[in-house]
Amino acid sequence: MTNDRASRTPSDRPSISPSGPALDPRITLRSPAELADALPYMLGFHPSDSLVMVAVHGEGGRFGGRLRVGIPAAPAEWEDTARQVADCLIRGSERRGGKPDGIVVFLCQDPAGGESGQRVMTRLRPLAQRIRLACGALDVPVMEALCISGGRFWSYCCPDERCCPAEGSPVAATGTSVMAATATFAGLRVRGSLREIEGRLAPLRGGVAVEMERALDRAAAALVPKILDGATRQEVGAETVALARTLMQRMTMAPPVEGGPGADDWDDALLGHEEAATLILGLQDREIRDVAAEWMEGEEAPPALRLWRALARRCVGAYGEHAAAPLTLAGWVSWSTGDEPTARIVLGLALRADAEYRFAQLLHHACNEGIDPEGLRACLREERRRREPRRKRAAATTRPPGRRDARPRRRPRRPAGSDQ
Repeated sequence: MTNDRASRTPSDRPSISPSGPALDPRITLRSPAELADALPYMLGFHPSDSLVMVAVHGEGGRFGGRLRVGIPAAPAEWEDTARQVADCLIRGSERRGGKPDGIVVFLCQDPAGGESGQRVMTRLRPLAQRIRLACGALDVPVMEALCISGGRFWSYCCPDERCCPAEGSPVAATGTSVMAATATFAGLRVRGSLREIEGRLAPLRGGVAVEMERALDRAAAALVPKILDGATRQEVGAETVALARTLMQRMTMAPPVEGGPGADDWDDALLGHEEAATLILGLQDREIRDVAAEWMEGEEAPPALRLWRALARRCVGAYGEHAAAPLTLAGWVSWSTGDEPTARIVLGLALRADAEYRFAQLLHHACNEGIDPEGLRACLREERRRREPRRKRAAATTRPPGRRDARPRRRPRRPAGSDQ
């Protein structure tokens, strides 16, 4: 591995140590092979079709901030992209405590259309060079730039054929390296590829999508006027929250047998089109969505996450932008329960559905800045405590008059995760 100024032999390369709460005990990475192997563990997933940049600090080469963006398809966009990502990572690192001493760059893209991994590496070389120049213009050298494609990796910086041959080197098989063993010991896991994670949240297709869009049309005709009418908005909100709780309870009573797409199919089968459409439209109201955001911990979190993911898949056709609400809620629950890698991906999808969705913007920024979600959890708990007495008083005033039941009543069981 080399920096921009000098060539090094394998024996005198600097080491890079990812450290902090994510990796304990620490592990030292001394070669491009070890860097390529470590990338999925640093991010929590395999970054398909991605440009990844990692800040490096100190003489020991401690990893700091990380940035991931999609690789622009048009080479005409590469120069602007290089300037923007270099500025974003370096300025962001300065705000968080210190300018990086170096940067490691990864270009990850699988071969397509019959091309080889080596061809991908050659095609992306100009992008790597633009990134090196953009970082150098900000006085931060690129210590290493790797291309990972088709199960092999190449270094754009190292000229040494002994460790970086022209035909590339194979990436270590999953779970077989020292890095994998250390990550397993530290409780880290790789959640699959970026493409797989995003695919599980993609809109449904085929005949079921046609039926779902018709259900959304019917729900919109019935609900939108009520949401816009101040006299009926509160009623719609109460009905939407009650429906969401019913569906969460249904999912709790029917846990999936396995993870992955099979679990998604199971959850999809638990929701009727009319139910899903009603809830999707109701979540477009900010106050209703904020109540739903309170189900972010304890026993409520797992069924809530399953529900929000299923609803995101139901936002089909002309209702694609409506996915921003359930995707943001799914990202929030993921972040609140400690799954930051998935949270960043899902919140990014929410912004892709609606770039102006403010709640997604705030959560995405906070998650990327490493802010502790406990502050928001505390606010939501407090709001829930304030609202529960009001809800109980409202329910009491709507109780029909009649004789009092002489039998003692059992105290109703509190909902799972309630703070009251």
